Amino acid sequence: MLQGLIQLPLWGYIVVVLVLTHITIASVTIFLHRHQAHRALELHPVVSHFFRFWLWLTTGMETKVWTAIHRKHHARCETEEDPHSPQILGLKKVLLEGAELYRQEAKNTETIEKYGFGTPDDWVERHVYSRSRLGIQLMFVINLVLFGPIGITIWAVQMIWIPFWAAGVVNGVGHYWGYRNYETEDAAKNIVPWGILIGGEELHNNHHAFPSSAKLSSKPWEFDIGWLYIQILQGVGLAKVKRVAPHPVIDHSKTRIDVETARAVLINRFHVLAQYYRDVVKPTVREEVEAAPSRGGEISWKRLRRMRKLLVRDEHVLDEQARWRLSQLLETSGKLRVVYDFKVSLQAIWQRPGGPGELVQALQDWCRQAEATGIRGLCEFARQLRGYSLPTAAA
Repeated sequence: MLQGLIQLPLWGYIVVVLVLTHITIASVTIFLHRHQAHRALELHPVVSHFFRFWLWLTTGMETKVWTAIHRKHHARCETEEDPHSPQILGLKKVLLEGAELYRQEAKNTETIEKYGFGTPDDWVERHVYSRSRLGIQLMFVINLVLFGPIGITIWAVQMIWIPFWAAGVVNGVGHYWGYRNYETEDAAKNIVPWGILIGGEELHNNHHAFPSSAKLSSKPWEFDIGWLYIQILQGVGLAKVKRVAPHPVIDHSKTRIDVETARAVLINRFHVLAQYYRDVVKPTVREEVEAAPSRGGEISWKRLRRMRKLLVRDEHVLDEQARWRLSQLLETSGKLRVVYDFKVSLQAIWQRPGGPGELVQALQDWCRQAEATGIRGLCEFARQLRGYSLPTAAA
């Protein structure tokens, strides 16, 4: 029987598969995603070319094509033009046919030309890496020579790894199931807080909130192994981080909104909404629950606990049933209606066109009106909002 150059026990072959596929995942998340699509970091040419070569061998994907499709996904997220939205196409379609959706969009020359700018266009890319079949065929031969017949199985796993985990799980489950740190205008969710198996891409909601960040983890308990690799590469001079997600800076001594405040609020708008939920919505809900017995038990804690996040969720991601539940909730409490309306008006401020002066005036008016409601959470939030500042290095 034909034997490969390398003989291993069963567990050894399993380790080989996990290592090889993990290198592929790292190549996708570091090179294609964070470096090429979002320009969140710079890579040394040696590292960059290794990733290009490895992806050619193990996926056959072209850098320009992948980058273009991903950028279009962000630009047209959850619309009919989104190449792979489970909200439009259904979870089953994206999860099981993600690779087919990718190949279908790859044929759209308008997408590739419009969104594929800035990607490698050297001789190797045009004459070698654009020939996708050649790379994966070479990988087949390499596996067969190294491991013998079992190398075919290893190769098969390599070929389905990205179509399933990236095209299927991240694009499908990542827009359908999980938890949200930030109320983005799309349905992106963090699948789990430990980004290991898919290189950190599990933290999908964080990424959609701050797409140009090289780091995908946000909370202290979240882990992004792709960010760990980037830090190692940066430590040895092979990478340079350009951007990470902002962290709010609050100067409690500030009592008036100025241009710096407006800029800081705009940059940290997802943090602002998260703070609004924590400091306004939750305390107000608690107060309404405590007051419910005196009003004949109109509001129950269990009901509010299930529905309170609707008060901060972006209306673009609410389906018809969620909108109905929200309207029912708001009818039960005038105070919750006020809290919800102020959230909507705050979002409208940073979404409206206008110069810095108009933004400053709008925020000043919002804070003054919020404090006039007498609602404790809103009053405290308005005081906190005035303290938003830029980091010293950016000020």
